[in-house]
Amino acid sequence: MEREWLDLGGPTWTVQAEPGDAWEMVPAAIRDRLLDGIPATVPGVVHTDLMAAGLLADPYIGVNERDQAWVGRQTWVYRRVFALAADAPQLTRRHVDLACDGLDTVAEVTLNGVLLGHSANQHRRNLFDTAGALAAGDNTLAIRFRPALEYAAEMAALVGARPHTEAHPFNLVRKMACNFGWDWGPALITAGVFKAIGLVSWRAARILDLSVLATLDADGRGRLRVCAQLTGELRFAALTVRVSGHGVRAELGGDAQQEWTEVVLPVSGVEPWWPHSLGGQPLYDVEVTLHNDVAVLDRVTRRTGFRTVELDTAPDPDGQGATFGFRVNGTDVFARGANWIPDDCFPSRVTPERYRERIQQAKDANIDLLRVWGGGLYEQDAFYDACDELGMMVWQDFALACAAYPEEEPFWSEFEAEARDNVVRLSAHPSLIVWNGCNENIWGRADWAFMTEGDAADQTWGAGYYYDLFPRVVAELDPSRPYWPGSPSSGRPDLHPNDPNFGCVHIWDVWNERDYLAYGEYSPRFVAEFGYQGPATYATWARTLAPEDRSATSDAMLLHQKAAGGNAKLNQCIRDHLPTPGETAADFDDWLFAMQVQQAEAVRYGIERWRSLRGRCRGSVVWQINDCWPVTSWAALDLGTNAAGQPVARRKPLWYALRSAYEDRTVTLQREGGAWRLALVNDGREPWPVWGSVELRRLTGEVVWSQPLDLAVPVRDRADLALDPGADGPGLAWAVTVDGAERYVKLLAPDVAQDFGAPGYAATVAVTPEGVAVTVEAETFLRTLCLFPDRVAEDAWADTCLVDLFPGEIHTFRVTGADGVAPADLAEFTAWRALRCVTNPLHHPTPRP
Repeated sequence: MEREWLDLGGPTWTVQAEPGDAWEMVPAAIRDRLLDGIPATVPGVVHTDLMAAGLLADPYIGVNERDQAWVGRQTWVYRRVFALAADAPQLTRRHVDLACDGLDTVAEVTLNGVLLGHSANQHRRNLFDTAGALAAGDNTLAIRFRPALEYAAEMAALVGARPHTEAHPFNLVRKMACNFGWDWGPALITAGVFKAIGLVSWRAARILDLSVLATLDADGRGRLRVCAQLTGELRFAALTVRVSGHGVRAELGGDAQQEWTEVVLPVSGVEPWWPHSLGGQPLYDVEVTLHNDVAVLDRVTRRTGFRTVELDTAPDPDGQGATFGFRVNGTDVFARGANWIPDDCFPSRVTPERYRERIQQAKDANIDLLRVWGGGLYEQDAFYDACDELGMMVWQDFALACAAYPEEEPFWSEFEAEARDNVVRLSAHPSLIVWNGCNENIWGRADWAFMTEGDAADQTWGAGYYYDLFPRVVAELDPSRPYWPGSPSSGRPDLHPNDPNFGCVHIWDVWNERDYLAYGEYSPRFVAEFGYQGPATYATWARTLAPEDRSATSDAMLLHQKAAGGNAKLNQCIRDHLPTPGETAADFDDWLFAMQVQQAEAVRYGIERWRSLRGRCRGSVVWQINDCWPVTSWAALDLGTNAAGQPVARRKPLWYALRSAYEDRTVTLQREGGAWRLALVNDGREPWPVWGSVELRRLTGEVVWSQPLDLAVPVRDRADLALDPGADGPGLAWAVTVDGAERYVKLLAPDVAQDFGAPGYAATVAVTPEGVAVTVEAETFLRTLCLFPDRVAEDAWADTCLVDLFPGEIHTFRVTGADGVAPADLAEFTAWRALRCVTNPLHHPTPRP
């Protein structure tokens, strides 16, 4: 008698265009095909179906995106015919609901011509009662999607337009904002059934939804709060809760007509869940059954982990600021984070395997927190499952970004339903540690002039959500997690939202207006966004752009640079740091290398600053870890394809810089005024006994000043040493050796001021059981030595990058993914296009074999 699920997904749908006001935008050659309908797959969206039918070029390639705005301006009707036998559960049970986990976006749902309901919110689940609509034999389910911009125009007429960034009014329709275009993403306005859809058949009562909150008491014993939302006509039933492996069982009476039933029970002997930087990730299955005296009526299982999380905002003793940082299981955490955006413009293409691979790549870069940014989605369950398993903390934004949002109906009710749906849906995941009200909306209201111009000054803008609705929903449904009004936010309306002495900040004057050395002027409590652009990897551009388009200023490349003035900002900053490359096709290799190195160095400079302030600063969250298409962006992982057409996230040099800067134990040199400070930071699990030396060397390797290191750095702490070498300028570099290994090199003058001379080195290639090893022995100082194995084999990548070598030093790059390289081509790994370092000026020497 338990519920039954009939999956209606699969390649058994059709999608058909319905002519409207924008029909003339549709290419004439394909109109008849669209009117007749084409095969469609669910989950999916109209763009993926059009591509599969050969009617739409891949928008990620070349300039294809430019001519595809027509897709988002049409009305699309998805249909599926499915047969039911007369004795099918969907016809013999008293209740049958159509469950739609994700409709994108403005949808009308009919079954056999009977209207089941409407939806205008991509961000929440829908449940439609099919009473009286199903029949034996063939049934036709139709979902009509109106253009999102058409709906937004209607909302503007109803409640008034609201200010927003970007070109389109994304803030007037509950759809992921970046779908309309962003400063790193294309405008590909989708429509379709992008998550699971199916029929749920049941009898007298069922569990409609389930909240599971697993915490730890002060004595380490687990505490489980289970709230079941019931529906049906049964007045008397029982709920049984079981925790796997612990023999814990609780029973209580339930009334399906009272909706919510709650039970709290202690669970002894559980192990705590930790972020991967602090411990393990034991997980437990919680099974909840609804039954009467005769049979089990319904059964729902959630997987969870036991932990406590707090947001520490204790005021400073002098009242001039307040801390901002997370505490997990009583342990203060320095968050080593990155921002997460949707991993594809078409979210249905992101599989559980792809989520896990991407989160593993973040973990391998020593990242322990991902912030799910408010201009995207509440991600699919598989994202949070992978974070639970891999020990990745999640900062979850509510889905509002960079705009004013109306608080009038129908928006207030939609936001409340959306918030309730997602807070409950994600409640069991121990990785989720904080709910955040919005992205940059509070800051924008305070500082962006266009947000308060004209009518906007007197309109509602979202404050009611950030300071009233969302905190009430979280307090009611998920008291196990903290809530924060926005990012950035100082926590209170009377404080400037981006005050570095309170709360979390975004630092964007660096990149937009200032050199990255300006990070050194900041002493924030928690940096939730900062970043620097760099282009995608060569292998990704090779699959994206034709050879003639591979230059910094080609039309195709500029279409894949979405930031206003992006290339100009790159060029402006590089002049003070690195030799400036040209922008023609002939300069493409130099441009790609120099801009990628600049991105890595800029972001590493910021991270080292924040970590050197450990104690005052409690977190660094880089913008951003991933991309949704091939682009010049702030990401550490790009998004391209391989020879089989499968998505691939390739590591940019920034990824290696993150891994280095986010190591548990790290060394950084900070220049503050005219003085140098050596900071040794220990975010490991054990005290750090430091022995070694800090030396000032000439680039020839000659030591001109040194100081021994012999000290201990406590757990989750830092130690500072003042350094006064009495020398400065080009030709000198700090070299810090710790625990027998050279860990850190820093030049005293920028690369552009150095006379590196022609690089001298010997390079050899050897095949190993694990792949390929490329060994370099330096004869001169080699600055920022990088191996780009994707220049030889597109799926290959090296274990290290951004290496500084003094004369006589040796480094081996270990390459995986190069299995198909012929022995005769192995020498290509030592060619200058694959193995290169910073020279001044940029040039192309031939290494000695």
